[in-house]
Amino acid sequence: MASAPITLGISFKMYFGYERTLDWCRQVADRVATHAAVRDGRVAPFVLPSFPAIAPALEIFADSPIAVGAQNLYHASNGAYTGEVSGVMLAEMGCRHVEIGHAERRRLFGEDDATVAAKTQAALAQRLTPVLCVGEHSRQGAEAAIVACRAQVDSALARTTESERRLPLVVAYEPHWAIGAAEPASLNHIAAVCQGLREHLCSNPSASVIYGGSAGPDLLTRLAGQVDGLFLGRFAHDPAAFEAIVEEASALAGSR
Repeated sequence: MASAPITLGISFKMYFGYERTLDWCRQVADRVATHAAVRDGRVAPFVLPSFPAIAPALEIFADSPIAVGAQNLYHASNGAYTGEVSGVMLAEMGCRHVEIGHAERRRLFGEDDATVAAKTQAALAQRLTPVLCVGEHSRQGAEAAIVACRAQVDSALARTTESERRLPLVVAYEPHWAIGAAEPASLNHIAAVCQGLREHLCSNPSASVIYGGSAGPDLLTRLAGQVDGLFLGRFAHDPAAFEAIVEEASALAGSR
């Protein structure tokens, strides 16, 4: 059986403007989309721009394996929800992923477990792959963190059907306490929690667990075999840096 791909995602949050987003996408399409490991599926990149840039990003990556998605969605399919965007529209546009449950959405916009569950079900109903963000709130040992993160996954999937729970799912682990902290989580902690989540999701062969905290160069190599990929941050704002991580992932995929 072929090994699962190494998943590399990036969310621009609100760092990029419209033109900078499209310039990044064009450079990555030139640098990365033709890479052999991307073309043959050993490395699976996805990009989450801001809503206004999704349509042109889809056009730029139209002939490539690089997936485009959204940073958010609303749980209803349609209706009088001013300012919101539905999973129905995202799927119709050609999006393949959608980010759900990030710590910033919880902290700044009051999203709770019920909101995350509703959005997860809405995404899966449209065959969008949720990039489900999980992480323990306070610094604690790996075993306690695994319990907390498994509970978050179970809560997010609580409204889904048995068949929906077998659809592709990306779980992005980042301990909340490490966001913006001077000292990141240790490699041993990251590996243990990601392995614990992998075991919890073993009944779904389409699920993957990636790490999203301070993800930069060499981290994927240091976590080789312990995670299914990375959810990249500001380091990958440079297209050349994103390309370098794709190269790193390609080397790891070739050695498996």
